[in-house]
Amino acid sequence: MESELLKKIAAKEHKVAVIGLGYVGLPLAVHLAEAGIDVIGVDIDKQRIEQLKGGHSYILDVPSASYRAVQSRITPTSSYDAVREADVINICVPTPLAKTKDPDISFIIAACQQLKSRLKRGQLVILESTTYPGTTDEIVLPLLAESGLQVGKDYFLAFSPERVDPGNKKFNIKNTPKVVGGITPNCTRVATAFFKSFIDKPVPVSSTRVAEMVKLLENTFRMVNIGLVNELSIMCNLLGVDTWETIDAAATKPFGFLPFYPGPGLGGHCIPVDPYYLSWKLKTLDYIPQFIELAGKINFNMPHHIVERITTGLNSLEKSIKNAKILLLGVSYKENIDDTRESPALDIIELLKQRGAQVSYHDPYVSALEVGSEKLSSCQLTDNLIESCDCVVITTKHDGIDYNNLVDKAKLIIDTRDATRGINSPKVFRL
Repeated sequence: MESELLKKIAAKEHKVAVIGLGYVGLPLAVHLAEAGIDVIGVDIDKQRIEQLKGGHSYILDVPSASYRAVQSRITPTSSYDAVREADVINICVPTPLAKTKDPDISFIIAACQQLKSRLKRGQLVILESTTYPGTTDEIVLPLLAESGLQVGKDYFLAFSPERVDPGNKKFNIKNTPKVVGGITPNCTRVATAFFKSFIDKPVPVSSTRVAEMVKLLENTFRMVNIGLVNELSIMCNLLGVDTWETIDAAATKPFGFLPFYPGPGLGGHCIPVDPYYLSWKLKTLDYIPQFIELAGKINFNMPHHIVERITTGLNSLEKSIKNAKILLLGVSYKENIDDTRESPALDIIELLKQRGAQVSYHDPYVSALEVGSEKLSSCQLTDNLIESCDCVVITTKHDGIDYNNLVDKAKLIIDTRDATRGINSPKVFRL
């Protein structure tokens, strides 16, 4: 089985099924097709499938023109039966957190339940969804074993964490090293060969658990350091010190320091979520991961801190936050993308509304938004709108916004992203 699959991969005669066509799965499917590999795209969302069949992408990082250029190599479907035709199956389904911050791996389990009756000899299954160490061998392997096939002999199973960074123009699927760990050594060999067929540098590791841990380490590292610098921004404010100038000066040290920058809170699917997968797993072993817990508290409280800064700024103008007209610039979790998952801007909107503020927003990438039970639409950013607001809060630093004009026209600006760097004005309160 191993030699046959390796020959197919080497000749690029293998067909790949990608299960889950979201922010990870669709870019992967398109990249595989661009590498000359035929793809079956499986998603239970029939609306997505119809859009893809019509040649339209719903992911900003995958322009419709790019998708249409390789559309002939991609077969979108909502039926799992199509995976029987595949040599490689990549599982790219969501792994959110429950409200209790416990892992929700129900989408992984559902995908494996569908796969186990359709799995055939010679296939390679790769889980790419971020999860806690032990998921592949403790959850996925027993489910697929119900097929009656033996891992490492009849089929191959590996874990390889996705490393998609939406909006990143420098690093993409091809030039980002890909960590991969298999259940058995030959599982690792086959999975490494597969990734080598379209990625510059696969990085094989000794086990699925190491591969699972790698992703959690990467994002826990970022979460903890962002928590540190968010607390630093609060301390700098109390001490009357410029946070951004301090970080920039520290970053001139050529060793022993890596700059991180504060913000209104954590957003996206990875950094606010992944560390809690690790935290949950360790708690089952009676160990409390203190850095994760502390950093999580600091980052969680940042929207509250921003609302306090808004309140203080309005008070300086002898204006109450109640009934104040407040405009948020940017509601996506990072610049120049349309992804609002876990965006701190949503929490800030809710907190402001709880205090009686009248909140509107402008975001060139997010035309409509639902916060709680209320639906909001992006406002056109005009001089009249800016001048009519009591406060403008820069929550996302999108390109294409004239921040000089913003400072000129606004009464008060709370800048959480250093967007007004170099513009000195008493109107601007920076994080």
